[in-house]
Amino acid sequence: MSTPMSQEPSPEAAHRPEAVPFGVGLLFPGQGAQRPGMGEPWRDTPHWKVVTRLSEISGRDLGHLLLDAGAERLARTDAAQLATFTMEMVVLDALRTVMGELRPTVCAGHSLGEYAALAAAGVLDPEDGVRLVTERGAAMEEADRLTPGTMAVLIGTGIVPKARGLAARMRAVRRAQVWVANINGAEQVVISGTVEAVAALADEAERAGARALRIPVGGAFHTPLMAPAAPRLAEAVDRTPLHPARCPVIANVDARAHLHDQERWRAMMLRQLVMPVHWAGSMRTLTAMARGRLRIVEAGPGSTLADLARRALPGEIPVRSVATPAQVEALAAEWWR
Repeated sequence: MSTPMSQEPSPEAAHRPEAVPFGVGLLFPGQGAQRPGMGEPWRDTPHWKVVTRLSEISGRDLGHLLLDAGAERLARTDAAQLATFTMEMVVLDALRTVMGELRPTVCAGHSLGEYAALAAAGVLDPEDGVRLVTERGAAMEEADRLTPGTMAVLIGTGIVPKARGLAARMRAVRRAQVWVANINGAEQVVISGTVEAVAALADEAERAGARALRIPVGGAFHTPLMAPAAPRLAEAVDRTPLHPARCPVIANVDARAHLHDQERWRAMMLRQLVMPVHWAGSMRTLTAMARGRLRIVEAGPGSTLADLARRALPGEIPVRSVATPAQVEALAAEWWR
């Protein structure tokens, strides 16, 4: 495979965005953040209407996924992506209600979370977003059936060049199908590929002193093995209206903040299937934009992105995670009341 796929954009490549005024940056997690019963705190709130509406649009019982589905069901790509996106739309609806039609200053989403970020920025309507996510999840699951794959997290000092080197050597020497799929920070990457190749690379990384954690996903996401998913997703993307962004959205594929020409997102949605998530570069872009006063909220299940943001961003930038009504209320009381 060609090298550019695993190259991290330099800070300079993020074309030095202008500092934003005081505002809120929203981060949205991707597949893997979902957990059984994550919708339970929301079922008796007014925000559950979002679940009802998106269920009608998608033709899926999203309430069941959020309330009753077990870990095994939620590990399936189609279910995981729908459940996570829907949960993020519920949290976004609550943030907007509590905080007076919240208008974010900048948005970013990790992998699947990019679709929620585009919805938060107004590029996608939530209804069109759930249609796209339905097609994306189904297409990626079909691609995984052709070549079953998986992912693993590698953690350690200097892990980015180590993982790239190991993956490149395995591809060259063993013809293994494995790549660096997410660059989450200086000490954390995600590798992706066939089940055997990911296991072999994880073992080599552990022998070299890194820590390896398997991710319960079915698919070699953000690698060329997802190329068969592109035609189905492309059809869905082509028929989806995109609107002018109300705020910049930092893209996974280039770690740049995009505000104008929403049409470019059509190509980036397809590139994202087979290219790495440059999250560390995205956090550098966010840092450059936070020369003013910015507060960061991870909106959705889990706290992984908030943890990564705290390590990557200057200490004076407050970072919070919200996934329940109580957390939204606590955030509103702390920051806006």
